[in-house]
Parts: sequence; structure tokens; C-alpha cells
Amino acid sequence: MAENNRRKLVVWILVGAAILIVAFLALRRKAPVVTVVRVTREDLNATITSNGKVEPISPDVAHAEFATFVDKVMATEGQSVRRGQVILTLDAADVRSQLAHARSDLLTAQNDLRNARAGGPPDQVAQLEGDLNAAEVQVKNLETSEQALEGLVAQKAATQDELAQTQESLAKARANLAALQAKKQDLTTRSAQIVQGAQLRVSQAQELVKSLEDKAASATVTAQSDGTLYSLPVHTGDFVKLGDTLAEMGDLRHVRVRAFVDEPDIGSLEQNQRVLVTWYARPGRTWTGHTEEVPKQVVARGMRSVGEVVCSIDNDKLDLLPNTNVQVQIMVRERHGVLVVPRAAVLWDVNQHYLFTFGDDTVRRRDITIGVAGTYKYEVLSGLTEGDRVAEPEPGGRQLKDGMRVQAQEAK
Repeated sequence: MAENNRRKLVVWILVGAAILIVAFLALRRKAPVVTVVRVTREDLNATITSNGKVEPISPDVAHAEFATFVDKVMATEGQSVRRGQVILTLDAADVRSQLAHARSDLLTAQNDLRNARAGGPPDQVAQLEGDLNAAEVQVKNLETSEQALEGLVAQKAATQDELAQTQESLAKARANLAALQAKKQDLTTRSAQIVQGAQLRVSQAQELVKSLEDKAASATVTAQSDGTLYSLPVHTGDFVKLGDTLAEMGDLRHVRVRAFVDEPDIGSLEQNQRVLVTWYARPGRTWTGHTEEVPKQVVARGMRSVGEVVCSIDNDKLDLLPNTNVQVQIMVRERHGVLVVPRAAVLWDVNQHYLFTFGDDTVRRRDITIGVAGTYKYEVLSGLTEGDRVAEPEPGGRQLKDGMRVQAQEAK
């Protein structure tokens, strides 16, 4: 009895194994399933997609020219502004006090320069000129008296002592005149030497006055043109340091996007290529424009080597804000009404693109020439005609071969 049971068990095992082998062989003989796509004509775009940053084209950025407190803010971030409109004011009392003192110092320096150029202080120059004139008159008078006395002495009409006294007085007068002339020369020489220093002091004083005037003027921040106040980081009472940003304004109807394109794609870039910009904060919104400047060099940006492409973007609704990070799509090539096939259907073999066409439940290899590469499709330049059916192998499925029988599954 036990022996019969063992025999039955062995039989059943053998039968089951045979069934599994048959099923396995049947599965192996089953034709692979492929998706079949019909070749059509479509518009195709080759694009470069990257990230970028929005910038105003001609920003008006106000910075603090000195450390102080914000006195009053008279605008709100995001509002439209007109040329000359006051945005905010700073406390400039200390600057104005310094300016008054600097102006006084400038007047003093200018007066010193005038005196130096005139040969000295006016009162000293006038006194010296008066003394010189008097000394010259005295010498001239004594010379005349000496000549007259010499004639009288010869005629025995005057004494030798009177002549000697006059000559002594003339000698003293000439010595006095020489001393005054030397004093004037010394004053003139010294004045000429200090003119350069006086000019320098005037120049420094003028520069200080101009600097303080500019600081005082900068305490009132105004819009330099019509536009949008897109950044206002300060509030009334805030303390600001030298160089801090007070406000950023600009005409945002047209903005610039600086796109960062990876090095391998730079060769496809040209001026005036169409650009589409999207921003995660505004889903469904697309801004359009064109490339304005193509990269002249490659720079490191994080782990990437990129070229910076400057794009001009229309922003008529003023809703694309400066300093935001956006996605940029550059249309490097555009084709209209061309034959296209899915990129997944195109294969590569020894410098030749090829694919498999489908007909009569069989696939056949077909060599093709491709053109523009879109995101999901290739342009076909030769090797196919409109209406051909192309096999798209299943990912991870069996490798297709020329003449292989397949099961077709029409593409959705």
C-alpha cells in the first residue's frame, strides 16, 4: 500500500513538472508587446531649460550715505511711484550742523588764499605800501636838498655842516627805504610759498562741503523716474548704517532675466531666440521675451559650469517681481509641420540612428536621419513617411530584432 502511494506521488510530481515546462515554453514563444505610434506632422521645438533670476532693467537703488535713523516713511512697498515723489526721509540734523561748520571753514580758507595771492593780509599790505611811498618821497626830497646845498656851498651861501647834515639824513632815508623794500619782497616771497597750501585747504574745504551737501540731500529719498517701489526694507525709527539699502524702484513693465545655462548647451544660443518664463509662485502664468545677450564666458555656479544669458521679458501686468528665482525655457530651434517620432522609439547603432517600423505583426529595422531634438520627440529628416507605424519598445522588455513578430498596442 505504501509503495503504491509513493508511486502515485512521483507520477503527480512528474506531471506537474511537465505542465510547468510546457507553460514556460509557451510563454517564451509568446510575441512581445510593443506600443505602436503613427508618424505624423507636428510643430517641434528644441529647447534649453534652466533656472534664472529676475532683475529690473534700470533699477534705482537708494543707499544710506551716512549712519542715522529713519525719520519718516511716506510710501509702501509694491506701490507705483512718480518721478520726484518722496519715499522716506532720514534724520540729518548732525550732517547739517557739520555742513554749517564746513561752510564757515571754506570761507576762511578762501579768504586766506586771496590774501596769499595779494601778497599778504590787506591791512599789512596797505601799511607797507604807505610806508614805502613815504620813504620814497623822503629820499627824493633829501636828494633834491642835497643838490641845492651843494650849489649853495660852492657859492659860499651855505655851510659845509648844513650839507653834511642833509647827506646824513639822506643816508638814513635810503637805508629805511631799502629796509621797507626788503620787507615787501619777503612778504611777497612768503605769500607765494603759502599759496599752494592755501589752495589745497580751499580744495579740501570745498570737497567736504560738497560731500556734506550730498549727504544732506540724500536724507530725502525720492523716485528718480516713474515706476514701482518693489523693495522697501526699512521702517520709521530704524537705524541704518552707511551703505544699507533704503529703497529699490524701477520700471517693471519690462524686466531682465539672467538665465544660467549649462556649458554643453551654450553653443545652441543666439540673440533674439524666444524665451518662456514660469514662476512657482504664479502657477499657470507664463511670461514671454527673447534672448538679449549670449554668454561670453563660462563661470562656476555651485557645482555647475554655466554661461549667463540675459533675456528681456515683457511684464505688462507687473506681476513678475525682481530678485525672484524662475524657470526659463529658451527656444533654440523651432520647426513647423515636420515628421516626428517619439524619442523612446529611436535607437543608435554605429553612427546611425534607426528604429523599427510595424506591419503584418512584424517589426522591421529602418535607418533614419534626425533633425531637431525636442523634449519628447525627434524631427525625422529621412527614412520615414507620414502614416508609417513605428514600434516603441516597452521599458525593460525584450530587445527588438529585424523580422521579430510582436503584439501591437496602439499608443494612447
